[in-house]
Amino acid sequence: MTKVVLSGTGKMGNVVKELLDEASDFEVVGQVGIENKGDLETLPTADLVMDFSHPGMLPGIIDYTKRTQADVLCGTTGLTDADIGQLKSLSDKVAVLWSGNFSLGIAVLRRMCEEVGKYLGDWDEEIVEIHHNQKQDAPSGTALMLAHALDPKGGKHLVHGREGMVGPRPKDEIGIHSLRGGTVAGTHEVYFFGTDEELTLTHRASSRVIFAEGALTAARKLVDKKPGWYTFDSLIFGEDGK
Repeated sequence: MTKVVLSGTGKMGNVVKELLDEASDFEVVGQVGIENKGDLETLPTADLVMDFSHPGMLPGIIDYTKRTQADVLCGTTGLTDADIGQLKSLSDKVAVLWSGNFSLGIAVLRRMCEEVGKYLGDWDEEIVEIHHNQKQDAPSGTALMLAHALDPKGGKHLVHGREGMVGPRPKDEIGIHSLRGGTVAGTHEVYFFGTDEELTLTHRASSRVIFAEGALTAARKLVDKKPGWYTFDSLIFGEDGK
């Protein structure tokens, strides 16, 4: 039985909680959110922290992990490079996984973007992501992952929308556009525009359940790992997915 502290009391956190409660191999020993983050100081020792909350929870999660040596699976988006660096610093002592998306379909889409980019790298590349009207960060963590897949060396500029007399589109940019509305669980479209032809790759999520199921699958694999920094790809596909 894997004992879990769940960080996250929002929509995604509660979906994860439902699946954890239904699973026979997990026991939730505590659930915290931004409103009661101080409870992390007194929660019992767990094997794993699953974090689907808010960047403001990160300091408490790091302190809890240092105190208990719990592994960390983090799906919180909106983290800065410095936040990711703090998570990576934990991987010397415990197993740590961060991903902006726990969908198997998105994992495959990311790989497809890498492959298409090898052949169509001189085409214009644009990303459109759509989420519900309560999502707090933009662009989505998934959109940034896809942009990195298109440009792993970071040689292109990310453009978040365009307005005014911007002039001809430069070749060294990737446009990322964020739409918000209704109850959309998540849609990501990657466009490749060439001369007189266009290729589009699309992933649509019908509910948050797919992300929660992917997180539990990754969690089962993570708790058996040695200390280190892991990716969703490396656990699901059995290789280094960086």
